[in-house]
Amino acid sequence: MSTLPPASQRPSPSLRLKSAMVMGVTGVLSKFFLYGFNRVEVTGLSRFLELLESRKDPAKRQRGLLTVSNHISVLDDPVVWGILPLSYAFDPSNLRWTLGAADICFANKAFSTFFTQGQVLPCHRLKHSPFGGLFQPALTQAIRLLSTPPPPTVPIPPTYTTTGSDAHPSPLLFPAQRRYSWVHVFPEGCVHQHASTDLRYFKWGLARLILESEPAPDVLPMFIDGTQRVMPEDRGFPRFVPRVGKTVRVAFGEVLDYEATFGDLKRRWDGLVAREREREGENGGLVVAPWRQTDVGELTTDELKHGKEAQEIRIEVARRMRDEILKLRRSLGGYPEPDPAFGLAETWRLDDDIEAKKYKSRVDGSNINQD
Repeated sequence: MSTLPPASQRPSPSLRLKSAMVMGVTGVLSKFFLYGFNRVEVTGLSRFLELLESRKDPAKRQRGLLTVSNHISVLDDPVVWGILPLSYAFDPSNLRWTLGAADICFANKAFSTFFTQGQVLPCHRLKHSPFGGLFQPALTQAIRLLSTPPPPTVPIPPTYTTTGSDAHPSPLLFPAQRRYSWVHVFPEGCVHQHASTDLRYFKWGLARLILESEPAPDVLPMFIDGTQRVMPEDRGFPRFVPRVGKTVRVAFGEVLDYEATFGDLKRRWDGLVAREREREGENGGLVVAPWRQTDVGELTTDELKHGKEAQEIRIEVARRMRDEILKLRRSLGGYPEPDPAFGLAETWRLDDDIEAKKYKSRVDGSNINQD
């Protein structure tokens, strides 16, 4: 049986150039569109740039960065990153990774190549794919990007699969460039265009990123408004053309105090993991260390995946994160108080039997796009 070679520390010059061009040109076009055809209001940008500057050298990073925002338009990513200075645009090692719909972003070889170089991980929507859900490979890869990378002596498979038949380049192959990466997520799980920019409940994959990354990442809330008017879901002809002359507002919060926000839940989660591993050992299973680089993102028991306590912890993590973004929204002024019911998963069950990827929600009348 052959052994995989040790992971290279840096991608080849060709791969670095391809990624820099995809990320850079996209950043330039996003900036040109935002500032050339619209009005832009940004809050907290200087603080966020200080954070990115401190992470410029991957070797000096101490933890991953997880940014979390609402999702109101198909343009949110990548267009909102046009607010970053162009000096960042061509440096993929200090730009975000994110999740993208596998059936769209990875529908063919050309798209797959483009979005892979654009640091997008293929995510399946459970409502429309049997390969979706809380424990799919994209989330495992995202958790590992946020975590301590494996040492060079640990062999990393060059690809991973999301369906059993596809293959995607592993983002973990180049730890020197991708050490403690930045991952951005939209935990509403779909475009949600509500009249007052209220938020849906946050899906629990977010909680996996917050709880299972080792060490715990820096978590920073963001709030976006205005891109829903650039690409409204109920727009008429020509649908493919973005509207211009709109005001786009992006607010960056501060890095959350992890202990104050999630510390009690992290301890509950770690205790549950320890009990499950002890039980596995008693049943003849493999006893492992509290965590290893190769174990991060892997849950080995049904209790850790589907148990009542695990679900309660994830629900509360997602709720608290949603509250942090609503606090940021409130700090900007001019928005009505949110509806508390929108933060509950059960509220949205009225929409569960809607098969369409684009529809008007029965819950709040919002325009939903699950593409």
